[in-house]
Amino acid sequence: MSEDQKQPLDAKTSRSASKGSRSSNRGVITGVLSAVAILAAGGGAVAAASMVPEPSGGITMDLRQADVPAGRALGVCPEPARLVNGTVVGTDADFSPVSTTAASALNAVVLSNPAGTVPGSKVTSLGGDAVEEIAKAPTGTPTPTAGPPVLAAGVASVSPVTSPTVVTSDPVGNEQASLAANLSYSATDGDLRGLASAQCQPSGNDAWLVGANTSVGRTAVLNLSNASETPATVNLELFGSQGQIQAPGARGLLVAPGTTRSVNLAGLAPGETQLAVHVRSTGGPVAGTIQQSVLRGLAPGGVEYLSPGAGPSNQQVMSGVDIQDPAATKALAGKSGFSDAVPALQIAVPGSTDAVVQVSLYGSNGERKIPNGGVVTVKGGTVATMNLDGIPAGSYTVKATSDVSFVASTRVTRGAKAEEATDFAWSPASARLGSQHLVAVPRDGLRFLSFGVPEGRGTVTYAPVTADGKVGKAVDVDMSGGTTSMIELPAKSGDALIAGYVVSASGDPVYGALVLGKEGRADVSVVAIQDAAAGLEKVPVSVGY
Repeated sequence: MSEDQKQPLDAKTSRSASKGSRSSNRGVITGVLSAVAILAAGGGAVAAASMVPEPSGGITMDLRQADVPAGRALGVCPEPARLVNGTVVGTDADFSPVSTTAASALNAVVLSNPAGTVPGSKVTSLGGDAVEEIAKAPTGTPTPTAGPPVLAAGVASVSPVTSPTVVTSDPVGNEQASLAANLSYSATDGDLRGLASAQCQPSGNDAWLVGANTSVGRTAVLNLSNASETPATVNLELFGSQGQIQAPGARGLLVAPGTTRSVNLAGLAPGETQLAVHVRSTGGPVAGTIQQSVLRGLAPGGVEYLSPGAGPSNQQVMSGVDIQDPAATKALAGKSGFSDAVPALQIAVPGSTDAVVQVSLYGSNGERKIPNGGVVTVKGGTVATMNLDGIPAGSYTVKATSDVSFVASTRVTRGAKAEEATDFAWSPASARLGSQHLVAVPRDGLRFLSFGVPEGRGTVTYAPVTADGKVGKAVDVDMSGGTTSMIELPAKSGDALIAGYVVSASGDPVYGALVLGKEGRADVSVVAIQDAAAGLEKVPVSVGY
């Protein structure tokens, strides 16, 4: 069977408040302040040149480009999934141990520059205490080399993980380092039985999370982590099926430096079967994820991290949508409490204008017709769900378009028997792939790379990064438009475990995700491939006299 015809995965297939030094994350702030200083200087020069009349015989210098100093790369990783202790009516959640079999691991990869120099990098607690060194800072100044690049990597694995962590890497020369880290959680017993995984994300001031559920038996806990040295004030905008939800406790949430604030969304928006959260912060940037879990009576229904997806846009694309047997899914969904155990696309429209959304589905053999026609109207300010039941089993890429901006995410489900544990995942909308994306992967379990090309033709290149820091030979996959390829990943390259992949794409837009599972269990998790590291940035500066 060819790689692009692989069948879907089946049954085989707090709060943290460290008091340590936060000096390890100071480089992020320093880099930002340096960039702001240069921008301010450039802006002041331009303003002065435009406001003051040029004297007779004055000379205007040529427009020049000034380098913006690269800052430290940073990824904030959530803590392992934990069970909410009791019924929480406020916004803060208390956690208790989850199970006797719960396991967690953090896997981090830092890529070298083209000359093979791996930047200084490490794993720390959210408060800045050292956890593990990835690579020592190189001595001297890296010099560019002629000829083809010779890539290497720094790799680290931390297990178990007990609290939120931060992965940081110094810039290489004047370019931001390429960094990726993955936090994975799994359990075979307890209410949080299942698999959850998240890529450690850079902090920011604006993020959208789609797929939360606060109805009976569903728990959604928003975790906000502040890895900076500046207090963050967070405002939440909540959108449900009936419109925007006005919750007084959703505004002015203070997240102190080096801490995580956990917010039980049921205290702000109870009984919501479809909930989208817009996170905005002032002051320090934050990283946010939602720990979503399901319990149907005594049967665990799965656990997952909901990670931020692409911001509002007229088009959203989600890959890694692996659909199991539709007949079994339909039978399961017909049972009481299992209406959400079906694959579905969830759409939130932030504005006041209704959105008519056209949905297309692309599988291994081309576009697949959606039984209901693939069109859904979503009222402005609300969230709506389009079930993807009746779709043949396979791996798909979902594309949604509208003339009104919206955000979206797609649910993936596993399990076909009500008396047994089931699991679910959410594939958030992501940006098209470019060059040299770094993907960290767990060291065990089933791992797949899913790539989708909605139209045209694209080429994907992926190369393994092993635990000993070597970058292996790249593999090219040529893909025709309107198709999805699901590529099963080996556990090793040669004699070394695989810790990650370097992924690039060319041609027409290609989208990608990492799909994870466990052998012999109905476990699933989907992680979108993050943006590549930013290269050397410049700003125009004009000087005249």
